[in-house]
Amino acid sequence: MVQDALSTPTACLALADGTLFYGRGFGATGDTVAELCFNTAMTGYQEIMTDPSYAGQVVTFTFPHIGNTGVTPEDDETADPVAAGMVVKWDPTEPSNWRSTDTLSNWLASRGRIAIGGIDTRRLTRAIRQQGAPHVALAHDPEGKFDTEALIAKARAFTGLEGLDLAKDVTCAQSYHWNEMRWAWPEGYSPQENPKHKVVAVDFGAKRNILRCLASAGCDVTVLPATATADEVMAHDPDGVFLSNGPGDPAATGAYAVPMIKGVLEHDVPVFGICLGHQMLALALGAKTIKMNHGHHGANHPVKDNDTNKVEITSMNHGFAVDSQTLPEGIVESHVSLFDGSNCGIRIADRPVFSVQHHPEASPGPQDSFYLFEKFANYMAERA
Repeated sequence: MVQDALSTPTACLALADGTLFYGRGFGATGDTVAELCFNTAMTGYQEIMTDPSYAGQVVTFTFPHIGNTGVTPEDDETADPVAAGMVVKWDPTEPSNWRSTDTLSNWLASRGRIAIGGIDTRRLTRAIRQQGAPHVALAHDPEGKFDTEALIAKARAFTGLEGLDLAKDVTCAQSYHWNEMRWAWPEGYSPQENPKHKVVAVDFGAKRNILRCLASAGCDVTVLPATATADEVMAHDPDGVFLSNGPGDPAATGAYAVPMIKGVLEHDVPVFGICLGHQMLALALGAKTIKMNHGHHGANHPVKDNDTNKVEITSMNHGFAVDSQTLPEGIVESHVSLFDGSNCGIRIADRPVFSVQHHPEASPGPQDSFYLFEKFANYMAERA
């Protein structure tokens, strides 16, 4: 058991192995069960908490200053937080940022998300790296009353993310049009008024900034639910098809998404995938995916472009990966992680079909990979 020097802890993090971390709760009260991961980004906690790819996960932030810039609706990647909860080193301070409209604690509470502060996040991160992403129960009670045995039992009963299709929980309910471009000073967000390419984006848990990057690259974007069929996608006569990021096990979501992707690939149309979209494109092409020990979550991941030997610093958020040993003939491994050698990108050798594991839209993070959206647009322009 790990307990800080707190007279009355108001939050408890229980791991399935029986380890207990006590701290100070903020945000919503109650308890939640999820997989625990860590994120090394120094900025963008609001974008991280609203990234649909974090469904079913509690996020440990290794950077200690979380909450000090408050929150603003402009930084939401979806309507509400999707991550199950957050773990931080220091309690959030009063926000100090001209864009802030509320405190992190109030924002979390109004959206039913639990957080715990005062935790030794370095020890927790080491445990995740060494033992893999654990199943946890996170509880917040202002009176500090915890049934720790029950919390441990809940953590142990959590089935985990393998075999779990979470895209159906975070996808849009119906199709919609998107034309908002990336944020720019001083006007903020502005609409794309002169689009050149019709794109269908299949929403497995799409981040708004991905859609903004598509719009900024000259795309008129129609977003379809994750369960869309190839016929429904191609009925829009798109110049290109985009496969979005999302949560859960790609093999589970692939049960209905892979047939759609295979159907799209029968047409001569450029295809671009990110994160879960990348993994399911690989499945559709005959490769396999695997669950990682603790995944990649952060904004400082070096990725090598095998075609150019260029190294990009990227944002990542994934717990599954494409097994590069299973890539069939004709499928090129275009990008690779310089942290662990895992696959970070593929392309069909003789077609404008490609995908990456990392997040070129940043949100948060470096902007080294923005060019991929232009690459997609150029492929569509060549076929115009």
